Amino acid sequence: MHHPSDLSALAGSTVLVTGGAGLIGSRITARLRALDARAVALCTMNAYPEHVYADLFGVHASDPDVVLGDIRNTPLVRKLVAESDYVIHAAALADVAACTREPLAAIYTNIAGTQSVLDAVVATDRIRRMVFVSSASVYGDGDPEETDSPELLTMRRLLESVHGRIPPQFDEFTRLRPVSVYGNSKAWGEQQTALILGQVGTSYAIVRYFSVYGEPQTIKPNSHSWVVAWFAARAHLGLPLRLNGGGRQVRDMVHVDDIAEGTLRALVSPRAHTSTVNIGTGIPTTVRKVAELIREHYPRTAFLATPLPAGDPLGGYAAIRRMENLLGWKPKITVAQGVARYVEWLRNTPAAAPGWLRESTAA
Repeated sequence: MHHPSDLSALAGSTVLVTGGAGLIGSRITARLRALDARAVALCTMNAYPEHVYADLFGVHASDPDVVLGDIRNTPLVRKLVAESDYVIHAAALADVAACTREPLAAIYTNIAGTQSVLDAVVATDRIRRMVFVSSASVYGDGDPEETDSPELLTMRRLLESVHGRIPPQFDEFTRLRPVSVYGNSKAWGEQQTALILGQVGTSYAIVRYFSVYGEPQTIKPNSHSWVVAWFAARAHLGLPLRLNGGGRQVRDMVHVDDIAEGTLRALVSPRAHTSTVNIGTGIPTTVRKVAELIREHYPRTAFLATPLPAGDPLGGYAAIRRMENLLGWKPKITVAQGVARYVEWLRNTPAAAPGWLRESTAA
């Protein structure tokens, strides 16, 4: 008999990880292999230049367990799912800014792609559980009017009149109010997973990631998320850190190692069956605080206040009691530790601060 969140239950099993070559997917597949499971990664591998996958993420297209392909390729997905015991569906157009620029691309990948995976899971009775990877973006900015009791609301208004906005804490029963195309597509994926798999009785769990960061995350042009990677790369090159809206947005920063661990616990924990679970630390961290932690490592770094971009949520942080109850676990890495690890990695991997960042700032 395994302990509820005992990952050794995965030994000898085959786990299909869609999006398995990305930052999070590659961490999950590495962890699975360390647990003696076979991890098959299905990925288009077109989100980054090839050297990022090979040199930073350690993913090689020549690996027989790396399948280059699209989740909308129904026959391919059906074949891979039919050969698996578990599925972690993490593939998505996960760049909030890209989804906002190209809503149809988000619909193709995050909606049609998810349906393709769900259809494949329903078509076989071999799958023990599917984990659908969702995001805290489904909560949007939250609405205290709906979640707070009248007494709490009065207290909140009083405090906010003195201190400014107090970030909301999102629990899994908070009404979903996405403020981005990306968040909207994830909310649909959650509901569709519950609907389709619930009808046939296949076990599933839904995990909502909060703000993921950690080595070997690397930045992409025109994306304003991934604050640790952006700030560290800019500080590393001696550039000022841009604090959109003064950096008052709140994030719940979760290290990618903890994200991988939490996802695998959701895959095996009996109590996570048909459940939705936040994966966060339960600690609110402002963007400004992240900048200050980076500056401790690069003391000459300047800050620059800039306007808040559209669709950049003011944010909130995770309620984690349900995660602790269902998974018997909580994240271990603090933001200060995670930032220190990232900076050390960046100093040892200077190629991770991309050349285009230098050039774009020379202008």
